[in-house]
Amino acid sequence: MKTFLKIVGGVVLVVLALVLGGVSYLSMRKPAQRPASAEKIESTPARLARGSYLVNHVSDCLGCHSDHIDGFAFPVKPGAEGQGGFVFDKKLGFPGVVAAQNITSDPETGLGKWTDGEILRAIREGVDRNGDALFPMMPYTHLRNLGDEDAKSIVVYLRTLKPVRNQVVAKRIDFPVNLFVKFAPQPLDGPVSAPDPHDSLKYGKYLTTIAGCYECHTPHDDKNGLIADKPFSGGWEMRGPWGRVLTANLTPHPDNYLGRATKAEFIGRFRAFASIDPLHPPVAAKGRNTVMPWLAFAQMTDNDLGAIYDYLKTVKPIANRVNSFPDAR
Repeated sequence: MKTFLKIVGGVVLVVLALVLGGVSYLSMRKPAQRPASAEKIESTPARLARGSYLVNHVSDCLGCHSDHIDGFAFPVKPGAEGQGGFVFDKKLGFPGVVAAQNITSDPETGLGKWTDGEILRAIREGVDRNGDALFPMMPYTHLRNLGDEDAKSIVVYLRTLKPVRNQVVAKRIDFPVNLFVKFAPQPLDGPVSAPDPHDSLKYGKYLTTIAGCYECHTPHDDKNGLIADKPFSGGWEMRGPWGRVLTANLTPHPDNYLGRATKAEFIGRFRAFASIDPLHPPVAAKGRNTVMPWLAFAQMTDNDLGAIYDYLKTVKPIANRVNSFPDAR
C-alpha cells in the first residue's frame, strides 16, 4: 500500500511540475510573429484620401480609439480623434481590462515612436512594437485581410492625426485568458491583395470583413467566440454607454430586413443618417441608442454600400428574430 501511495504521489508531483512548467513557459512565450517591415511608407494624396475614407467611414477605427459625444450613435468628440481610452472591462463582459490605445502621433503615449512597419504589423498581425500580443478586441484577425495598399493608406492617414497626450489605463487580462491570447496573432505569409472593386460580390465580402459587419453581426458563444456556422445572423449582446443592444440579423431570410429590402432601400437606410450633425446629435429614446456607427457608415460610397448589399444577399438565410432594443420603453 505504501508503495502504491508513493507511486501515486510521484505521479501527482510530476503532473504538477508539468502544469507549472507549462504555465511558466506560456507566461514568457511571445506570440507567433515576424519582424516588422523596415519600409517607410510614402505619403501621397491618393493614399491620404483612401486612408481617411477607410479609417473614418469603413473600418471606423476612431469609433473605438476616441472619446465621444453622448448622443445618438455616440459620435466622435472633436479634438479627441484617436486619443484612445475607451475601456472594455468586466462590466462589458471582458476578462479583465483592455483600453483602446492612443493612435495619435504623440511620441510618449501614442504612435509617435512607432515605425510604419510596426503599425502595419499591429493592425493586421496583432503584435505591438515590443512583440507582445494585442487583445483581439482589436480586430486584427479580420483586418489581416486588408490589402497591402489599403493598410499602407491607413498608416499614412494615422500619421496625420493631431498628437494628443493621453496615457490610457494599462491592460490587465485574467488568467488563463492572458496565456491563451498569445495564440491569436498570426504573421502574414506574403503580400495581400484587395479584391477588384468591380467584382461586387468579392469586394462586398471584403468590406463586410474590414468594416466589422461579420464580427458584430455574427452571434458569439459564452466565451465570446464567433459561432461560425451562423454568420451574420445577429443576436450578439453589446453593452456599453449606449445601454444594451443586440445586433441585427443581416442574412437574407424572408423574415429579415435584407430578405425584403431592395438595394436602393438598403443604401437609403444608411444615407438617412448623413444629415445628422455629429456635433449636435439627437438624443436617443430610452433604450434605443446604438453602437452601430451609422454616422460613419452614412458617408460610404453608393458603390461600396451596394457591394455590401450584393454580398449579404448571397449569404445563408438564417431564421433568427432579434429584438435589437430589449430595454426600449
